[in-house]
Amino acid sequence: MAEKVESMREPAETELTEGEELEKKNEQMKERKVSWAKLGRVDSLNLEAGRVSMSHRHSSQVNWRRTLSLAFQSIGVVYGDIGTSPLYVYSSTFTDGIDHTDDIIGVLSLIIYTIALLPMLKYVFIVLFANDNGDGGTFALYSLICRYAKVSLIPNNQPEDRKLSNYKLDLPSNELKRAQTIKKKLENSKMAQYILFIVTIMGTSMVIGDGVLTPSISVLSAVSGIDSLGKNAVVGVSVLILVVLFSVQRFGTDKVGFAFAPIITVWFLFISGIGLYNLFVHDIGVLRAFNPMYMVQYFQRNGKKGWVSLGGIFLCITGTEAMFADLGHFNVKAIQFSFSCVTFPALVTAYCGQAAYLRKFPNQVEKTFYNSIPDPLYWPTFVVAVAAAIIASQAMISGAFAIISQSLSLGCFPRVKVVHTSAKYEGQVYIPEVNYMLMIACVVVTAAFQTTEKIGNAYGIAVVSVMVITTGLLTLIMLVIWKTSIWLIALFLVGFLSIEVIYLSSVLYKFVQGGFLPLVFASFLMAIMAIWHYVHKKRYMFELNNKVSSEYMRKLASNPNINRVPGIGLLYSELVQGIPPIFSHFISNIPSIHSVVVIVSIKPIPLSKVAVEERFLFRQLEPREYRMFRCVARYGYNDRMEEPKEFERQLIENLKEFIRHEHFVLEGEAPGNVEKTEEQVEAVQQPNPSSGSSPSIQSFNAARSANSSNRIVSSRIVSVPIRGAEEEMQFVQAEMEKGIVYLLGETEVVAAENASFFKKLIVNYVYDFLRKNFRQGETIMAIPRSRLLRVGMTYEI
Repeated sequence: MAEKVESMREPAETELTEGEELEKKNEQMKERKVSWAKLGRVDSLNLEAGRVSMSHRHSSQVNWRRTLSLAFQSIGVVYGDIGTSPLYVYSSTFTDGIDHTDDIIGVLSLIIYTIALLPMLKYVFIVLFANDNGDGGTFALYSLICRYAKVSLIPNNQPEDRKLSNYKLDLPSNELKRAQTIKKKLENSKMAQYILFIVTIMGTSMVIGDGVLTPSISVLSAVSGIDSLGKNAVVGVSVLILVVLFSVQRFGTDKVGFAFAPIITVWFLFISGIGLYNLFVHDIGVLRAFNPMYMVQYFQRNGKKGWVSLGGIFLCITGTEAMFADLGHFNVKAIQFSFSCVTFPALVTAYCGQAAYLRKFPNQVEKTFYNSIPDPLYWPTFVVAVAAAIIASQAMISGAFAIISQSLSLGCFPRVKVVHTSAKYEGQVYIPEVNYMLMIACVVVTAAFQTTEKIGNAYGIAVVSVMVITTGLLTLIMLVIWKTSIWLIALFLVGFLSIEVIYLSSVLYKFVQGGFLPLVFASFLMAIMAIWHYVHKKRYMFELNNKVSSEYMRKLASNPNINRVPGIGLLYSELVQGIPPIFSHFISNIPSIHSVVVIVSIKPIPLSKVAVEERFLFRQLEPREYRMFRCVARYGYNDRMEEPKEFERQLIENLKEFIRHEHFVLEGEAPGNVEKTEEQVEAVQQPNPSSGSSPSIQSFNAARSANSSNRIVSSRIVSVPIRGAEEEMQFVQAEMEKGIVYLLGETEVVAAENASFFKKLIVNYVYDFLRKNFRQGETIMAIPRSRLLRVGMTYEI
């Protein structure tokens, strides 16, 4: 940290010697310390958080060259699904054949306006702007709401979070009454918080369910183009292709995107070219479909049958949610550019061309796409179609990885390995366990359903359900965060929700014909997320309610039987507020403690990135001679954990910088440095009731100032007395060189004896099974096993 502060001022101070620079730095600090004391003891956490580098923001603010590069990649990753929908939309819509040729124009009109309104208008030009510092998806919407209103089931709106540069709690004092009222109701209603959480994990589960259904329907529809193959052969080839697809995921979105983008680009050229050919050769009159009256006439002619057919028409926008879910892999401008300039015109042209062909050959609707291809282009198009169908799966697979990564950091999913596959582009992740589970599920679905029509029945429910959830969450964001005009909110909600509910009612009609499948997937995933989050929350609250008291620490300081051993001990705890109960358990079993102890909390923050300068926050625990520190290491859900050596280096460097600031601040309290009136002392000692903050790492210098008169000074437990800032920093460095040991509490959570049978089943068996069969904490944090000391403890909840 000191090196970074120095380098920022380097251009202006290149001619200063090292001694002059240190003297100047000390003078500046001395000038500030008096003002710090007068400000009512601004604590070190605020100082740490104040040094912000805005260069660590998400890649949404990038130059056009990089944006074009990301736009090209997005063609290969995001649009494979929606881009291959022309393979099966007309056959899924006209399952019983075409009764009237004008029905073709009516369906085409519905397709055009569905693509224009939902993917284009709603997602590309509205939903993408509701990103969470560049990241999209259902969890990103939820975390965004949690930062502006205290609706998270685990406390997240704390002082150690608010000073983050990406943590924008910048609501003006004269904010709209409507936003304040809704915010207050949300914060005061546990029911509303539970509903919000359940809706979020439901949407997340549906998107992951899409990741199972998309590969199956896309690959099956492409391979079925070979007429000579029987059904079993088509299924066998499809399964083989799916296994290969999931095997290449480990290379990462970056490499996969660049490999796939040219193929999808060629695919779009093929379908738009064939569409134009059919349009001019067969019937250019289908362009009348741009007149919405043909939609009305279609429903007048077909009634209930037309309503049921909406389930097939809706398949033209499958994969739309991927644009938002995959946003973290790219950026807003890249998605907007690639969809508006490439995907949308190619799709509309392809559907118009197929409609023109069907007007002349209405009896060939079962294989409209392949039958409409001119003979010389058949096999080249088939090869590209198979390749495009394989790539179509990539959109939802990448989206599933991104969403699981987000849910992990919010405590909503068992621990799994998250591999960041690109140092160049943020948010590109690969999760091996999820990848193989998706592969197995895809193979099972493909082998069980065997036809695209049956999978299509299942597919629509998942997609439209996610869209409805997104509409609801975005409306809440408009009300509470954006504070949009009520008329625009009403127009958005009524307009889009009415369209989506009509589509949802149609796809639910086919529930028993396969529509139950995504709901089964979603229910299974929701159960895992809900159980894990429930026990995670109960465990957190247990530690919060049983944290070590200050009285215990005073007794520990005066206990001559506690031995100090050389080195630094890093005690890991999920508890941000206070000292975890595992510490007292550790001391009672091993009556010794390292010369320097740092209680480390890895705290997930509900935003995508935390700048390195803001990662570590420290507090020194009383008595100061004991050299015990609290450290909060804050990570966004797209931050990667450093390697142990790098983490240790960053932590110790920041700890030394903290010690330097602390000594300057304490000097500011010395008699003669600052003259305090009684009113100023009172202001220091009284907490701010309007801050609404928790008793976590909050104004610890103020607390120290208040307790300065009765501070305990014990020489019995300290082998080396307290010195000046430089000596203390050297002492910490020397202890680091003697070795760092990781102390990890291995807590077993069990239901209380008087708990209900259902609770015992959930906690003692289901949660325990998930905990044992997923990755353990030291694996996630990459703790070296040779320097790991575990302490076991049982929590009853």
